Amino acid sequence: MFGTLSEEAEIKVPASKAWELYGSLEIGNLVVGKVLEAVDLVEGDGGTGTILKLTLKPGLGFPYYKEKFTKVDHENMVKETEVVEGGFLDMGFTLYRIRFEIKENPKDSTGSSCVQKLTIEYDVKEEFAANASFVTNEPLLGILSVAKEHLLKSN
Repeated sequence: MFGTLSEEAEIKVPASKAWELYGSLEIGNLVVGKVLEAVDLVEGDGGTGTILKLTLKPGLGFPYYKEKFTKVDHENMVKETEVVEGGFLDMGFTLYRIRFEIKENPKDSTGSSCVQKLTIEYDVKEEFAANASFVTNEPLLGILSVAKEHLLKSN
């Protein structure tokens, strides 16, 4: 069973400024203590192939998961990560991917704002289909909020 969830938000900073945050490891550091308990670099430098261990706050369903950066496209401002250990994989999912996209705001000809879009794609084995109900936009909303606050303060 395949599914997607997505959240989008306008932010009053240039796309290049937003991508400096999303295209690096800095976004992980920002969400520690707010959305996540800890983010540990397991392997890599923030480019494709980087692996992070994300420790969740208690009560969020599972203690941790590891994600791998499968795409870091600086030109198109797109980053994709996939869970490679723990978390949703332990609940019968065969895919749990998060995509971060930064786009120029089509409604802003001055280039002073952009649109940040976060998407979750998942696939879960039929016998675990009920676990799809654990997929929620809450982490995306938390990341969007923390990132927006940081970008507006540093603009």
